[in-house]
Amino acid sequence: MSGAAVPDGQRGDEDGRGGLRAAFGGLTTRGRSFLAAGVAAAACAYVLGQADLLRVGLLLAALPLICVLALHRTRYRVAASRRLTPQRAETGAEARVQLRMENVSKLPTGLLMLQDHVPYMLGPRPRFVLDRVEAGGRREVSYRVRSDLRGRFPLGPLQLRLDDPFGMCELTRSFSAYDTLTVVPRTEVLPPVKLFGEASGYGDGQSRSLALAGDDDVLPRTYRHGDDLRRVHWRSTARYGELMVRREELPQRARCTVLLDTRRIAFQGAGPDSAFEWAVSGTASALVHMLERGYAVRLLTDTGSAIPGEGAEGFAGSAQDSAEAAGLMMDTLAVVDHSEGAGLSRASDVLRGGDGLLIAFLGDLDEEQAALAARMRGRTGAAVAFVLDSDTWLTGGTAAGAVEDRVRQLREAGWTALAVPPGASLADLWQQAAGLRPETTAADTYGGWS
Repeated sequence: MSGAAVPDGQRGDEDGRGGLRAAFGGLTTRGRSFLAAGVAAAACAYVLGQADLLRVGLLLAALPLICVLALHRTRYRVAASRRLTPQRAETGAEARVQLRMENVSKLPTGLLMLQDHVPYMLGPRPRFVLDRVEAGGRREVSYRVRSDLRGRFPLGPLQLRLDDPFGMCELTRSFSAYDTLTVVPRTEVLPPVKLFGEASGYGDGQSRSLALAGDDDVLPRTYRHGDDLRRVHWRSTARYGELMVRREELPQRARCTVLLDTRRIAFQGAGPDSAFEWAVSGTASALVHMLERGYAVRLLTDTGSAIPGEGAEGFAGSAQDSAEAAGLMMDTLAVVDHSEGAGLSRASDVLRGGDGLLIAFLGDLDEEQAALAARMRGRTGAAVAFVLDSDTWLTGGTAAGAVEDRVRQLREAGWTALAVPPGASLADLWQQAAGLRPETTAADTYGGWS
């Protein structure tokens, strides 16, 4: 017997013949009982001199041995494949796993049991019993998995169990390939509101800059069919000897940085309803929302690592990169965990000299870290902060005075800051942030506030 488990529906083969010792190790309880009874009967027949009892004992002992040899010499060739849809699923959502097995040998198979290895977080281990599969035939089965926890979970390897007709022996053959299910944070659909301080290009995420500042700074290009003749640049035409036109205004994508505080000391508690999981889910929602609005987005953590890390200063290079960048950032959020850092200084260094919109999801802040976060506002065009207090989330009470003081300190520095109560909806807080104006006019100094 041979088989393979190859992802994405591709088929392959793998030699599954085990040694004779492994075949004897596959004796079932029934097979071992028959063998023991046969040996005992043969021993008693020898002592008592009973020929008939000896024949019965030999028959009992021979039956499981014949089944082992027959099953061991079986030459089934089986190809198997697995298809996972989708390969990225949100927490709490189901993914479908489809298994296909094909008998590529010239002999029909016996009774088969198909079993796929699944982590316990995704549910019970699926098992399927397949009847006789004719030569060249195929069977398809499917099951569903779901997880309330983020992460990357391996599916496989696939196992195939062979039984003999008498149930004396069973052999298990494992395929080599496996797939990976990525469970990403759950996202909320955010309202398309304009936050205070955002660039006027919000809505399509683009602003435009002229490609020339004057006649001496013009950047011409070769004339193309359909270009407006009023844009012909005659001086460049005379210089190069061919028709040249001024370049069009160049679109520039507005930028947005989403900062996630992952410090272990900033969050308490664990589980799907913890403050940290809410911050991760909120980060994912903000990333997806801003990408859909046409922004060039990057994910930044307190460790200073920026995702996707390509293009200028870690932002996605172009609009065509948005889907790939979104997948990379969601994969990062699927496995993000607490950092051992004590402060936000590394993230502050990355934001030094930055521009565009800053959206931050912050945990507990002491006085020093609150002052550092407040200074980050001065390096961006606009800043929105969602501050989570772990004690409040653990007790389910109202916001403590400490978190209110931190929120007030951020607002005085020009942030649009909100305290996040336990179980709050990010969509509601997003709508609330759109109508919240900072408490100081310092935002006008930093530029960009409406």
